Amino acid sequence: MNRVHKIEQWGDAHHPKVFDLIRIALGVFLLLKGLAFMENTAYLKELIENQQAVHFSPDILMALVYYVTFAHLVGGTLIALGTLTRFACIIQIPIVFAAVFLTGVFQEPINTLLWPSLVALVLLALFTVIGSGPWSLDRYLASWGDM
Repeated sequence: MNRVHKIEQWGDAHHPKVFDLIRIALGVFLLLKGLAFMENTAYLKELIENQQAVHFSPDILMALVYYVTFAHLVGGTLIALGTLTRFACIIQIPIVFAAVFLTGVFQEPINTLLWPSLVALVLLALFTVIGSGPWSLDRYLASWGDM
């Protein structure tokens, strides 16, 4: 049995139901963030352009804007529903990591946008390990298939 399978089994066995409420809230937060980015792509573009660590060409910049928006919309929905949770979290981690370290830490010493991103990053790492939990579409479909 490989290490990833052992981690998945441990996560499935040690998953209190209160974590499902946190997972749903995280998914809704990411979905709403994706909707906000979709409504105002200029804000996201400016946010990426204003960071000092990395510079992007205009084409790559727009591709990043669309990727971040799409990943938050789809990933947030998958996380909230509890289907493909580990995959959705893995897709979100680089985006939220960049939000924490490229736009959050280096802009201002006291940044109010940093804390939600930092909490989301920690929760994404947690749900990558423990998975979707008992109140999830994955669990429902698995139990429905056993009938």
